Amino acid sequence: MQTLEKVFHLQDAHTTVKRELIAALTTFVSLSYILFVNPNILHAAGIPKGAAFTVTALATAVGCFLMGFIANYPIALAPTLGSGAFFAYNVCVGMHISWETALAAVLVASVLFILITVFKLRELVVNAIPQDMKYAISAGIGLFIAFIGLKNGQLIVNSDSTLVTLGKFSTPAVWITLFGLILTVVLMALNVPGSIFIGMIVTAIFGMIIGQIPLPHSIISGAPSIAPTFGQAVFHIKDINTAQLWMVVLTFLLVTFFDTAGTLIGMTEQAGMVDKDGKIPRIGRAFLADSTAMVEGAVLGTAPLGTSVESSAGIAMGGRTGLTAIFVGIFFIISMIFSPLLQVIPTTVTAPALIIVGVLMASNLKKIDWEKFEIAFPAFLTVVGMPLTYSISDGLALGLIAYPITMIASKRYKEVSPMMYILFVVFVIFFLVTNL
Repeated sequence: MQTLEKVFHLQDAHTTVKRELIAALTTFVSLSYILFVNPNILHAAGIPKGAAFTVTALATAVGCFLMGFIANYPIALAPTLGSGAFFAYNVCVGMHISWETALAAVLVASVLFILITVFKLRELVVNAIPQDMKYAISAGIGLFIAFIGLKNGQLIVNSDSTLVTLGKFSTPAVWITLFGLILTVVLMALNVPGSIFIGMIVTAIFGMIIGQIPLPHSIISGAPSIAPTFGQAVFHIKDINTAQLWMVVLTFLLVTFFDTAGTLIGMTEQAGMVDKDGKIPRIGRAFLADSTAMVEGAVLGTAPLGTSVESSAGIAMGGRTGLTAIFVGIFFIISMIFSPLLQVIPTTVTAPALIIVGVLMASNLKKIDWEKFEIAFPAFLTVVGMPLTYSISDGLALGLIAYPITMIASKRYKEVSPMMYILFVVFVIFFLVTNL
């Protein structure tokens, strides 16, 4: 216990080992779907699914260890689905680039990430973002998470006429989600410790009782070998020799840069780690952990790792230090042999947790200065942009493009830091390059 206190400063963070463990379990259960979704995405690029499963678990575990020990943040690092989809469907399938070369592009972007971090450019960017915009980023991520939860729980479904619509109550998944949501809401209202985690466990049991969640055929199985993917990124760095591939590297760099920056701001704001001046302690260490995790992920054989928004579920359960991240990493190591058990847990079980966390994060809306339109408009774009574009980085970009414009129009341009004007130019160019 003394060693844990010395490393993670639990008393200073007003937390306990038990609370960190429960928070980690909550984050792990919320994030465990990545063990099956990410391999399917990587398989579309040609990566063997078995190896992709083990790589996903191992890369996530190492990423969590890095974040826990280097930054002492209660945040998990895992392969991001947005970057994974870009890797598989845009780069490999769309551009007909081999997955080995695509991994090399991720590795090069990751090394550039480390250099940018060492020279504190990422830290300068985050600290330059105004406090009102940080509140907007946190709230926007909350709405984004809630939307994912509503979609995963099939309470919201696709519609050809209205884009989205309410799900059918004749669908069993909807009833499982509603059961979990109502249960968790009641537990939260009663201030029951561990409400979100209890809600997920009871919902899973409920689904099994009514026959909508199958019982696992076995509990333990061996983890597939990572031999097909390990080191391929290093062996194929020499293939990054065309303008097209360097554009792929740049895209990986920019998307993961701002995805991670936005998510880290949201998670640390939720955890109450941002000081009165809007600065985030140890943010440089968090960025170093993140960029190092990207390198190890590429070497192992997966698309870019990043800050997991599902970490917010654990933070909502009281996770406040890197011990939460360490526990999450341990759970992912263990998960490599418990894949049959994890495979039966559907997204409908974790959907209520994401919706509840979205509500908690949306509370930051009240902290935004809505009386000043030059603040309100870019904040609004950020908040609605994330769920509507289904991208944290795109929502962040919309807000940070609008912010200098409204501040100049209101003759408050001197209050805008030079870095914000640089970000304005970067985002405009990025949108032109990626969306034309």
